[in-house]
Amino acid sequence: MAIIRKTLKQIEVRKPVINRKLMETTSQSVIRRHALEDGEDAASPLPDYRLNLVREARAKLAMTQAEMAALTKIPLATLRNWEQGRTTPDPAARALFKLIASKPKDSAKILQRA
Repeated sequence: MAIIRKTLKQIEVRKPVINRKLMETTSQSVIRRHALEDGEDAASPLPDYRLNLVREARAKLAMTQAEMAALTKIPLATLRNWEQGRTTPDPAARALFKLIASKPKDSAKILQRA
């Protein structure tokens, strides 16, 4: 995909193009096919990330929430929300915490250098 550079003025002047007819005629089967192509199956139950991978990884490093937030450079409030089940970590964060939980000491050394 090409990168197109525009000024704020150019962006503000351009009106959004929304193809309402295409939106109205898109069937559920097409939406489902697109989701499957993107690696998501809307019909399957959502995984429960509240089993708390974040808390488990933090416990393995014996760190406070503030220390873990500093180590991973994730805002403390975000880390707390994940641990308390208010929100769920995105796939990249889940991968990071799986790595930390599986190799805590090695992961901590690498993250401290970053």
